[in-house]
Amino acid sequence: MNPLKQLLGQSAIYGLSSVVGRLLNYLLVPLYTRVFSTFEYGEVSVLYAYAALLLVVLTYGMETAFFRFSQTHTPPKAFSTALFSLLISTSAFFCLLGFALDPIAQALSFGHHPEYIQYVGLIVGLDALTCMAFAKLRQEQKAWRFASIRLVNILINIGLNLFFILYCPYVLSQGTPNALISAVYNPELGIAYIFIANLVASAITFVILLPQLLDVDWRFDRSLWLKMMPYALPLMFAGLAGMVNETLDRVLLNSLLPSDVASSEVGLYSAFYKLSIIMTLFIQTFRFAAEPFFFAQEKNNAAKAIYAKVMKYFFIVTAFIFLSVCMYFDLVKQFIGSDFHDERGGLIVPILLLANLFLGVYYNLSIWYKLSEKTIYGAWMSLFGAGITIGLNLWLIPILGFVGSAWATLSCYALMVVLSYFLGRKHYPIPYPLARITTYFVLMMGLYALSTFWPLGMAANTFYLVTFISLVWILERPKKTVTS
Repeated sequence: MNPLKQLLGQSAIYGLSSVVGRLLNYLLVPLYTRVFSTFEYGEVSVLYAYAALLLVVLTYGMETAFFRFSQTHTPPKAFSTALFSLLISTSAFFCLLGFALDPIAQALSFGHHPEYIQYVGLIVGLDALTCMAFAKLRQEQKAWRFASIRLVNILINIGLNLFFILYCPYVLSQGTPNALISAVYNPELGIAYIFIANLVASAITFVILLPQLLDVDWRFDRSLWLKMMPYALPLMFAGLAGMVNETLDRVLLNSLLPSDVASSEVGLYSAFYKLSIIMTLFIQTFRFAAEPFFFAQEKNNAAKAIYAKVMKYFFIVTAFIFLSVCMYFDLVKQFIGSDFHDERGGLIVPILLLANLFLGVYYNLSIWYKLSEKTIYGAWMSLFGAGITIGLNLWLIPILGFVGSAWATLSCYALMVVLSYFLGRKHYPIPYPLARITTYFVLMMGLYALSTFWPLGMAANTFYLVTFISLVWILERPKKTVTS
């Protein structure tokens, strides 16, 4: 089978769970931004930022290490060793959470609601264990089972959100006694039900994936683990630094802005970030399929040419997404509540879209250090990016607020792309079609500039989008061969 068609097929199936699921989850954003205040939504955003950072620590690169060492050892041995490692570390985390909940909550400025920390900690711990079961499904190319289980998780989460946040308050407002709702619902919990719904969904997913977790050799190969850890830990630092780049801005905004507006500003910024969801969805879908695909193609003589083509087509799709959201921003912003319609959204959403585009390009480039087993470079590059993110946020937030955070995110990812490209040329050169990619980038930014600085309405924006598609088709259409 054509490798690119194989990648496309796998991406389509993973995309079923990611795109459909995330779009369903995306529908919770209008709910949250209409039911909760900007302050409350800001608190939720900060806690999920901490959760994203913690999940990277608790998985510490074992997914990718499992993919890598499944190529050099038997997959069952690699899986059982990785799973044993995660079981021990996650159990230790649960013990820490149980014994030190109040101090942790105080340290994170949630001493008034330590139960939020408890819910989030349990969610992350369960997700850390299930990540290995999902990795096993990906390694075995059981994309349909992967997609269906993730969709079940998402549907349970959404269903419980609707039940607790919409249905229960509605029934109570009617004044009709209901024993079930009286037993399970407390109006004073408020945003806690967001975490409770997530926790129940994660617990059910864990139960569904138990067959994958229990179908294991139950052998811990110490010598293999000692090889996996030096490979995995740099990926953890790379992932942690990368997650710092993605989420720390909300934490810093909450800390650096005046206390009377901090949570509200975080809520606004997080809502705007959600408007770039289509770009994030595509990148996540691509990553699910691409990582095992890239490793599987390693022994192919044409592997580097395949990686180069993947990069080009990836850039075309992300450029189209960027233009689509920007051209129809007045429609896109209707997904969030009117209280969140701040004029700064039109400025920072394109910045965040472009930042995520560069992040996706970086994920493509990162294959060089994973295949050459030089993951330490990934750690150093991510730490470099984290330094840029932290430094620029500390400098720009007091001046520009969350607009400064958006510029910091874009600067970080753009510099990481440049650094990774030049390091990759030295250690694992791949013939990326730079001229063609640069052409598409200039075209994308030129059309965006036209629509922004000379706004002529939706019809003109549609014409610009059609122009981009047409030029891509002209440049990429198969060339006719002349036969004698």
